[in-house]
Amino acid sequence: MTRIALFQSTTGIDPAASADGLVSAIAEAARGGATMLFTPEMSGLLDRNSERASGNLRSEENETVLAACRAAAKEHDIWVHLGSLAIRADEGKVANRGFVIDRTGRVQARYDKIHLFDVDLPTGESWRESAVYRAGDKSVVLNGTPVGKLGLTICYDLRFPLLFARIAEAGADVIAVPAAFTVPTGKAHWHTLLRARAIEAGLFVVAAAQVGHHEDGRNTFGHSLVIDPWGEVLLDMGEERGVGFADIDLARISEVRSRIPALNHRRPIPDVVSK
Repeated sequence: MTRIALFQSTTGIDPAASADGLVSAIAEAARGGATMLFTPEMSGLLDRNSERASGNLRSEENETVLAACRAAAKEHDIWVHLGSLAIRADEGKVANRGFVIDRTGRVQARYDKIHLFDVDLPTGESWRESAVYRAGDKSVVLNGTPVGKLGLTICYDLRFPLLFARIAEAGADVIAVPAAFTVPTGKAHWHTLLRARAIEAGLFVVAAAQVGHHEDGRNTFGHSLVIDPWGEVLLDMGEERGVGFADIDLARISEVRSRIPALNHRRPIPDVVSK
């Protein structure tokens, strides 16, 4: 049995304040006996005012929130999946990049969000991530974490099951889905999609999420979840900010897959015949 922790936050427009909150969450997770803490998408900065946000963007080497989390992971002897940060990349673009930090403070893996959220919602909200962000081009599975093989995704990736299938086929035990889901899409689809991805892949899904009303005016859904391979919800943090805990047993994966060995039954999908 492995104890993990999730940080459900309401990230704002000040990276220094975000860093303080993350460092406190890392300490709390360690005190609670967790071997690894998972944080949401955009844990360091959530600001849709592009001009104001631009002044807070840094390269990975100069990213102060990342540095603070690396130091705290080392101090408290705990792994951290920093769900994602906005990292200044090349060609004037930004990477929505997740980091896995080990208990020595070393970055063991990075993942840039592949699928970018470009939508117009019925509420009048409009999002164009591709105007600012550069899409990633690699899926990532990291071996040797406290939760076994960890597959990395970010938020909107959740709607693309082929990515989760590829990660499962690569031997993942857990897939992380850090997110900042809007309230309308969260109410409609969050629980359903996450449970479906866990059931399809026959593994654990850990989804740390943003929650509440943010300084830039947006509202996020919350409900950070841990879901087992059978689709059972082990933790639902509702709309409360803070650190939550869940105990996961990786033996549950082989138990569930022995009952429904869907991964073993997958076959190449033939071309569609259109008539």
